[in-house]
Amino acid sequence: MGIISTILGSIGFGFGTTVGIIIGYYLFFYFQSTDVQDPEIKPLVELDSETIAKMFPEIPLWVKNPDFDRIDWLNKLIGHMWPYLDKAICKMAKSIAKPIIAEQIPNYKIDSVEFEMLTLGSLPPTFQGMKFYATDDKELIMELSVKWAGNPNIIVAAKAFGLKATVQVVDLQVYATPRITLKPLVPSFPCFANIFVSLMDKPQVDFGLKLLGADLMAIPGLYRFVQELIKDQVANMYLWPKTLNVQIMDPSKAMKKPVGLLNVKVIKAIKLKKKDLLGGSDPYVKLTLSGDKVPGKKTVVKHSNLNPEWNEEFDLVVKEPESQELQLIVYDWEQVTTIFCEIFQVGKHDKIGMNVIPIKDLTPEEPKLMTLELLKSMEPNEPVSEKSRGQLVVEVEYKPFKEDDIPNNVDDPNAVEKAPEGTPSGGGLLVVIVHEAEDLEGKYHTNPSVRLLFKGEERKTKRVKKNREPRWDEDFQFPLDEPPINDKLHVEVISTSSRMGLIHPKETLGYVVINLGDVVSNRRINDKYHLIDSKNGRIQIELQWRTSS
Repeated sequence: MGIISTILGSIGFGFGTTVGIIIGYYLFFYFQSTDVQDPEIKPLVELDSETIAKMFPEIPLWVKNPDFDRIDWLNKLIGHMWPYLDKAICKMAKSIAKPIIAEQIPNYKIDSVEFEMLTLGSLPPTFQGMKFYATDDKELIMELSVKWAGNPNIIVAAKAFGLKATVQVVDLQVYATPRITLKPLVPSFPCFANIFVSLMDKPQVDFGLKLLGADLMAIPGLYRFVQELIKDQVANMYLWPKTLNVQIMDPSKAMKKPVGLLNVKVIKAIKLKKKDLLGGSDPYVKLTLSGDKVPGKKTVVKHSNLNPEWNEEFDLVVKEPESQELQLIVYDWEQVTTIFCEIFQVGKHDKIGMNVIPIKDLTPEEPKLMTLELLKSMEPNEPVSEKSRGQLVVEVEYKPFKEDDIPNNVDDPNAVEKAPEGTPSGGGLLVVIVHEAEDLEGKYHTNPSVRLLFKGEERKTKRVKKNREPRWDEDFQFPLDEPPINDKLHVEVISTSSRMGLIHPKETLGYVVINLGDVVSNRRINDKYHLIDSKNGRIQIELQWRTSS
């Protein structure tokens, strides 16, 4: 019976399948719709914008929406500037994230969270269109369509309980439409005080996440969860009308015009505190006004002198005489002269002492001779030392502007100071300011410092440890009897190792030779120079030629 039932079952299955296929075939053709129309074919120029948008969802907004302007020029500009924007954005991101991370990690019992690598890659974002809004207020409103399929390399390392874990973000893709508002517009560069950023829609974000080399996004369900979480969190913070506010300057101060000049004559110092190991000091004075973003002024360095005399005059622009103060700091300049000092970082510029003069305490148009006691700091709770730091003698005079009597170059950052008193009439002062370098790369180590050679005289900056993009901001002064029209300045970047017994304790990272004829005619040059014998290294050097006239 078992065999017979099996045979009959097989025959029934085959018969049922055949009948089912025949009936299905008949029903498919019998019930097929007879009112199907042939598709209508039209040229693209005759289609409306909504139909085109459905057919081609990836076309730029300036095609789909006539309110958006085409901005290919901006994409080209960003493409050329992207290597520099990448570094600037990453530095800003680190500075913003650092205090936030420091505040949050104690809540999760994490020792530290640091960026081991942060670069946005070589592919810049593209802007598919920009829309401007005109209002009666002092503001500029624009909406941007941003798409970015980048190749960033972001590695974050977290340490906890003696263990270290690294998370890497790769293959980032972002699509967003931010609204950027610049307001209020002010007559001081960059001509706006605040940046307000809002998102008009939830951003589309896609990226890869690797933990210890494994792709976390491959875990079932995690990818969609992370995507929705990011979109919701970003939308909760910045979706219109919520905004991210970045203050560029205080609008109340930006609107203020200069009201006068503060003339300061640094005369001398008396019995300065010894800072050098051999019992001397190489003092100079730095002058700044509180609330002023313009770089401070400096006197020349007086070598091996505890009672130096300068007799140098400076003019500083005053905008708020009721609140601004003149800050005077006396530093001990040090030049690194030996390998021992370079290795152990002896020879940094030390502060001898300081003091301040409130401008509101000065009688306008009346010179005032003052002898200031040098203090360690201006903190009210700072304990007073019994040992004197010395005194500084200055003469100050506040000169308010008369109406319609404001100098044209009062805020000109390119203006060059006059040479100090006593400079030969046919000569002047050559000032060399070593700002920074980038893309330095040593074969054995990268601990860069800069060496200047001019007319047989050698000067050096401090050494920066393990840094391919060091910043020094150190200036060197060379008094000359005649303009250096035919002279050259040799600038060399060197790296020295702090490890004893190395075969290569010092190596050259590149050099450049600068002709000084241009600085005599232009008075000031601030430029970046490609380093010879370096693959991509560059150094920023500022040159000033100061004369007494």
